[in-house]
Order: sequence, then C-alpha cells, then structure tokens
Amino acid sequence: MNKETLIAKAQTRLDSILKLAFNHTRQNKAVIVYDERSELSSVLARAYERCLPEATFVDFDKQSPEETLAILSSLEADDFVALVQSTNFRLDAFRIRVELFKRDIKVLEHPHLVRMSKEEIPHYVNALEYDSEYYRGVGNSLKTKINEASFASLESGGELLLYDCAFEDAKLNVGDYSQMKNVGGQFPIGEVFTEAKDLKALNGRVKIFAFGDASYRVNLPKTPITLVIKEGQVVDCENSTPDFDQILFTIREDEEVVWVRELGLGLNRAFTKTNVVGDIGAYERMCGVHFSLGAKHGMYGKPGFKRGDGKYHVDVFADTNVFKLNDEIVYKEGAWVV
Repeated sequence: MNKETLIAKAQTRLDSILKLAFNHTRQNKAVIVYDERSELSSVLARAYERCLPEATFVDFDKQSPEETLAILSSLEADDFVALVQSTNFRLDAFRIRVELFKRDIKVLEHPHLVRMSKEEIPHYVNALEYDSEYYRGVGNSLKTKINEASFASLESGGELLLYDCAFEDAKLNVGDYSQMKNVGGQFPIGEVFTEAKDLKALNGRVKIFAFGDASYRVNLPKTPITLVIKEGQVVDCENSTPDFDQILFTIREDEEVVWVRELGLGLNRAFTKTNVVGDIGAYERMCGVHFSLGAKHGMYGKPGFKRGDGKYHVDVFADTNVFKLNDEIVYKEGAWVV
C-alpha cells in the first residue's frame, strides 16, 4: 500500500474518531504536535493536516520547548491536542497528557510509532477505524457479563485455565468518554479489562502465542509457550524461549514470584494473530484475551499489594480457542460472540 493510500485511509479513520469519540468541532482549537522521525508519524501528520486544516501544527523537533509550551498553554477547556510521536515526547517536568487533562483539554496520543515496521503500518492504520456501535455494544455487553460472572474458563490448544471467583468491576476503553473525567488517551483503542477478585483463584494451563519483551515490543515465539499457573502464580512453563525466560527471571528477581493480574479482553479486529504490530501498547488491543504478568496493576487494589510496589506489568496473549464467562461462550473462532 503506497503512502498516499495510507494517508487517505488514516484521514477517513481519524475523521470518525474526531467526530464520534471526541465530539470535536471547529468551534474549538486544535493543536497537532508531531515529528518526522518515522514513516508512520509522517503518515499520521499528513492525515491530520487533511482532517484539521485549521489546526496549529507543531514539529516537535523544530520548535523549542518554550515555544511548544506557549502554544499548549494558550488552549482552553474542550480544545483538542493530538500527539503524534515516534517515541514519547518529553518537555522536562511537563507531562503533556496529564497536564492537559488537568485543564479539561481533549488529548489523543499516538506514541512509539517507530516500533511499527513499514509492513505493519497498514495494520496500525486499519486499527484506527472507529466502529462506535461495535466497540460500545460489545464492550458494554462484556462489562455487564464480567461484573455478573462468578467464574470463567479459557481453552487454548487443549489446555484449560480456570478462574474460580468473581471479577473486579470491569473498565472500558471503547472511545466513550461521556462518564469519564478525561476525554482521550492512547489510540488505537478497543479493550475491556478486569482482574480476579481473588488472585489465588486462578489455576490451570494456558498457551500463549505472543508476549511483550524487555524492549516493549511484541515477541512471537515459533511455538506457543505453555504457562502453568497455580494459585494465581506462574510456577512453570513449557516450550519457553530465552527471551521469555529472561522476562520470568527479571520479575522473580525483583518480585520473588510471578503473579497473573490483569485479564484483558481486546476488541480491535484489525489486530489478530497474523496482523501484528511491533508496539506492545498498540497490539494490546488485539481481538482476543491477554493477561499481565507481574505485581503491577494500579487500577485495582488488593490486600498485600501496595499501589506502586509492583515493578512489572508484562502482557502475554493467550492462543484462545474458547473463552467463557460462567458457562456462556463469549469468544470463539477469533471473535467476540456477545
């Protein structure tokens, strides 16, 4: 796919996001902070130029920090900022998204774009498609079913993993900010996430086909790795790789054991087992089930887990055949069926 086609597709998808998720109108100002360090950042910057020709465009590498801050400081509540970042923009102590959110400014982030190879750019652009009916419909349905479930099970390549407990109140990342204080976040989107109320109620075996490695990139082992989980901890694994062994070693070195915490239900149909992008933060939305390894998960407090104590939150992706909440199948054959 040539660059012009990619820009045109990105423009169409960003137009929908701006209209349906951000409710942005020309009555409010818009600022696009971007760089030209990667092919994908260049594609997205050109797409924003077409979506928002009246916006102020700031090349992060050509403007001084003082100039960039002055432009951002001129914004008011309900104005819009997009951050198109090959890596992650830093302005000394000024945490851009956090500080803008404090002022009720809408923020859309595209971080770590340099992690996407040229071949992966079409997958990323496709993942920006905002089907509000699908995301909000499936997302809210899964949230309701999670909150009502008293157990769950996951089948993966002949292995079975069981949650013998209820779940924490599920959170949504589906582009509906009507009940949220802040409007925006990292895109692409599409996820419902929760956690077992009793971490020790998770037992069994699960095959994973991908994981986030030490460089925050998606690692795809040639053969799925089987995790053996007992009372919420990874106690063994089969068909491991040196990269995954290093992840487990690092977590155990600092945290003694490897807890399984987040249960993430990704909704983004543009990301699959074969349509993969390198950045773990983007691929986390892939249509399927993922878990986090390590004690870090600030969204849910647990007895014995102080907020900020855990150092690691490593995403691993289940090679899911069937996922059930109670006895109801909610995922099979690569799709949500709710």
